[in-house]
Amino acid sequence: MRKELLKAVKRVVIKIGSRVLTDSSGALDMAVIGRICGEISFLRQQGLQVLIVSSGAIAAGKCELGLTDKLRTIPHKQAAAAVGQTRLMHAYESSLAPHGLKVAQVLLTSEDLGSRQRFLNARATLDALLGFGIIPIINENDTVVVDEIKFGDNDNLSALVTNVAEAHLLLILTDIEGFYSADPSIHPDATLISMVKGITREIERAAGGSGSTVGTGGMATKVAAAKKAGKNGIATIMVSGKRSGIIVAAMQGQDVGTLFLPSEIGVNRRKHWIAYTLKPSGRIIVDDGARNALLKKGKSLLPSGVVRVEGKFERGACVRLCGLDGAEFARGLSDYASGETTRLAGCKSVAIEGILGYYYGDVIIHRDNLVIL
Repeated sequence: MRKELLKAVKRVVIKIGSRVLTDSSGALDMAVIGRICGEISFLRQQGLQVLIVSSGAIAAGKCELGLTDKLRTIPHKQAAAAVGQTRLMHAYESSLAPHGLKVAQVLLTSEDLGSRQRFLNARATLDALLGFGIIPIINENDTVVVDEIKFGDNDNLSALVTNVAEAHLLLILTDIEGFYSADPSIHPDATLISMVKGITREIERAAGGSGSTVGTGGMATKVAAAKKAGKNGIATIMVSGKRSGIIVAAMQGQDVGTLFLPSEIGVNRRKHWIAYTLKPSGRIIVDDGARNALLKKGKSLLPSGVVRVEGKFERGACVRLCGLDGAEFARGLSDYASGETTRLAGCKSVAIEGILGYYYGDVIIHRDNLVIL
């Protein structure tokens, strides 16, 4: 199955974690980076386009600044990122140059991808770089990022990049062999799972947290990334980046690491952007009739199904849709602001203009702008 799946792959996003790129002292491991770049060169020779989502900037900056303790303040993290990002780029540049390959630095925040126009601009830039034969090195812009505009971790960023770049595969390089039945550091009898056909709640519960002092992502974030990529119809392979030849082995279809198959029920790229890239601004609570109409009949959300609104949001914002039990089941772009939606709650569509004095349409959220989670 792996070899058949990989035949269609022409563009791959490779996410490389901090613990893969650094040695025991926390410094960039140039031997590992050189080996990885050699394997990426082999992929390029096979005609594959490669994008790299790389962690390691803060770790490199900490080492350069002589810091050993975990950074606890945002300014210190941003300073370390500013120092380390140049070191990280130089490491890739110097390691890929002997193979005749050039790199480009691409730094992103969630605001860059939250705007549809900037999202499309980022896609056009990546397409242009790949067209020139350049390997984009993508990272979160940690120098200026704050909690409100953070992706959270580079695992999440890598899943979003697969959508931005219209990639065909996500390859995650981590510091363990793949996804295990339990945490192998705690349970010696844990077994490596070769293939995950569907990311269930049991799979998500089995994923552990991060034990790293140089990275932010653990197994849970990697499984979440695979789930997001899978919703876009993209498979994910998770392997140990510490193993020599692992990238080539994975791309040749060998049974290494863990293959996460894409979801059988995917969404188009625009709806993937709505569901996973945009940050919801508020919540709309709907009654059972509206919930069933959205889930089972593919309908739009009418004002008559709205029970109440929580939080403030503008027209066109991404909002969470929740049932009477408070559980989120969908997200969408609202045609009306929070104050307007509150005034329209429970009314018929024909009454909208009479209530507001103006009219944007019959629905609060159109089906084309709504994603079932």
